[in-house]
Amino acid sequence: MKKNGFFLVIAGNIGVGKTTFTRLLSERLDWQPYFEKVKENPYLGLFYNDMRRWGFHSQIYFLTQRFKAHIRINQINIPVTQDRSIYEDAEVFVTNLYQQELFSEQDYHTYRELYESMLHVLRPPDLTVYLRGSPWTLLSRIRKRWRDVERNIDKEYLFQLNLAYEKWIKNWRDRHPVQIINTDGHDFLKESDWTRENIDRIYETFKREN
Repeated sequence: MKKNGFFLVIAGNIGVGKTTFTRLLSERLDWQPYFEKVKENPYLGLFYNDMRRWGFHSQIYFLTQRFKAHIRINQINIPVTQDRSIYEDAEVFVTNLYQQELFSEQDYHTYRELYESMLHVLRPPDLTVYLRGSPWTLLSRIRKRWRDVERNIDKEYLFQLNLAYEKWIKNWRDRHPVQIINTDGHDFLKESDWTRENIDRIYETFKREN
């Protein structure tokens, strides 16, 4: 066993199935899950109504919660599965907001300075599993689960995030182990064999590392 346990991140855009897959994998392998605190974010609904005004507040909340979870993960010696990572917050969501001019120059540099300071005490995941889905797939899944805070998400925003995710994962996999799961046309809950095959691939990587 690794000194700090095996650290797995489930990465991907809104609605791609990260929480569902994190839960199913953690239950099957008996690993410790860390779920994204979406409902707890007091700024998220405000953000989707006015991204320019509330983007910084919402992203600082997520950064804080993700950092606290990452510190706990660093301190335990059992396999852990994290639903979205601190890296995605900064490199995908905040970068996209900044490029769309929804983050001011000052807010962006304040956020980046804090984020990059945090990186000095964090170890990267042993494996990142990237769940890929088209904007149409994501929008369909978001509408099916119908969270109140997500009602104002549109396809254009998901498209922008997908572009940012593809750029991030391309750079990330140059430096870190990555497995990609294409989720278009699939359902983790309804396709048990397909889901099990993907979990087994992850477990094989875990066994090689340990």
